[in-house]
Amino acid sequence: MRHDDIWRAVDALAAEHGLSPSGLARKAGLDPTAFNPSKRTGGDGRARWPSTESIAKILSATDTGMESFASLVTGTAPALNSGARSQAGRRIPLIGMAQAGGDGFFGDGGYPVGAGWDEISTPELSDPNAYALEISGDSMEPVFRDGDIIIVSPNAPVRRGDRVVCRTARGEVMAKELLRQSARRIELASLNPAHPNYSFDLSEVTWLHRILWASQ
Repeated sequence: MRHDDIWRAVDALAAEHGLSPSGLARKAGLDPTAFNPSKRTGGDGRARWPSTESIAKILSATDTGMESFASLVTGTAPALNSGARSQAGRRIPLIGMAQAGGDGFFGDGGYPVGAGWDEISTPELSDPNAYALEISGDSMEPVFRDGDIIIVSPNAPVRRGDRVVCRTARGEVMAKELLRQSARRIELASLNPAHPNYSFDLSEVTWLHRILWASQ
């Protein structure tokens, strides 16, 4: 477990609830500056960790379990329970991964549009533009298998090591892991070693969205 992973999880938790890190701290009753970048490094330049108390408070304030927070730390999407499709909650659009590459399903901003989507019920999500895709193929096994449903957030911040959905300018849509992103290129990994990794110029990528959960 790395210092950066913990802070990334704090930032991701804030984004999932439509908050800035300062807003999350305020919601949890902490000093609004508690999660500022300046608080993440000590005066001697060494990494500073958030306190156990502050983590407990933000989990309580957002009604987030430790397992879900741990998944944000590791970048592993937690499984939705088997009743997720019938739970009361928000309904979000769902299409197959192959369909997602076609025209008419996403607007210019990468948000779901059009009437060709199915719907599933999910626990409440803070991102109003969240959507679901059904995995096809085995390039992300064993994490995501053929037929799994992933829930994707266009508005969540994306960082190295996150599992993401990428759409290219040629209309390809793929679920991968973000290896690295520079000012000019994006590198994506297939978790199944039988499948290749990918590297694209930024101009070749239409959008990159973070995967929040998977139903398995």
